[in-house]
Amino acid sequence: MTQTLSPARTTEFEFRALDDDDAELRVANDVFREALHDEPLDDEKWALIRKAYEPGRTYGAFAGATLVGTTTSLTSSLTLPGGAILPMAAVTAVGVRTDHRRRGALTGLMRLQLAGCAAAGDVFATLHASEPTIYGRFGYGIGTRVRIMRVRPARARVRPEVPTSGTVRLLSKDEALTLLPEAYPRLQQARAGMMGRSPAWWALNYERRMEHGYFRVAAHFRPDGEIDGFVGYRPGPFPSDDVRAGAAIGVLDFTAAGQEATSDLWRFLLDIDLIEEVTVYMRPMDDPLEAMLVDLFAVRTELDDELWVRVLDVPTALAGRTYGAADPVVIEIVDPLLPTNSGRYLISPQGTERTGAPAALTMTVETLGMIYLGTWRPSALASIGRLTATDPGALPAADRLFATDRPAWCGSLF
Repeated sequence: MTQTLSPARTTEFEFRALDDDDAELRVANDVFREALHDEPLDDEKWALIRKAYEPGRTYGAFAGATLVGTTTSLTSSLTLPGGAILPMAAVTAVGVRTDHRRRGALTGLMRLQLAGCAAAGDVFATLHASEPTIYGRFGYGIGTRVRIMRVRPARARVRPEVPTSGTVRLLSKDEALTLLPEAYPRLQQARAGMMGRSPAWWALNYERRMEHGYFRVAAHFRPDGEIDGFVGYRPGPFPSDDVRAGAAIGVLDFTAAGQEATSDLWRFLLDIDLIEEVTVYMRPMDDPLEAMLVDLFAVRTELDDELWVRVLDVPTALAGRTYGAADPVVIEIVDPLLPTNSGRYLISPQGTERTGAPAALTMTVETLGMIYLGTWRPSALASIGRLTATDPGALPAADRLFATDRPAWCGSLF
């Protein structure tokens, strides 16, 4: 779909795509890091982060000749309910200089980025929100939710009936950067919401951490030698000055094709010596760890938002996923920023099509991002005013149409 959102300009700022050279991109990275109250990178660290900046995907807001705001995205893809995979922009490194905030710089950047990603053929844009009140006005909705799981290994004894399926081995840096990018595409279809990992993603999340920090990687090998899961983790601070006290580890990546590999990777993490707490920052809502353990009180969980989803091409997105068994429902999508998305769509188990029929449900593109992967039920959102039900009798059918067998989950930081 071709979107017609024109490049943004205000009386105060000018917005444009940045040149693909170190000079502008490094300044953009400095602006982003300053927005997070972090210092600029030295030359060695910048050489790695530079790999995460793909040509034509970085935008800047300028006050005169000075870059004061920036955003970029990684080339990616999104696994849909039913297993299809469509192009996605993984939005990251969003920041505006403190002395230029709340003047329209972010609005201009987001508008230009949405238009650019849509023109490039991305069906979705997604992000992890640092400030959740910001992104709804640009059409992003909370598309997946996760559990932050904190486990005390001393109490976390795995029940004897939980099966094992392979072996877990630590990988060297070279092994991790070679074997895992080869294995991951087989794992991406394990669950709706998972994303493609480009070379830029691996540079940002693995090469950088393994080059400049204590980041360990362990892979799960099936009996035939194929990798079907892995974890990446780093230690936390010691809880006391007593050198005999155990440390904590934070797991930043926990990816597996199925429950057997997941169980073996949990065993590995919980069996690491001298560890008092294991924190996994993104686990699916249906991870059955408590049921795997003799003492379920070894686990404490917090719920968190994960992937914010912005549908850039509504017809392609709606046609790409499968739907549950239910009567057809006509929904109307309202998208002020990308108006060619706006319209009425007939949703049925057989597929979708544009229609002129009256809408039973009307929603913003933000709300569509919330129900698209099955994380929120249309009836629940209608009950709190997030969508309008002209025909309330259509809500049960809409719930069944958009429902998924398993909770959607991304599992990838970016």
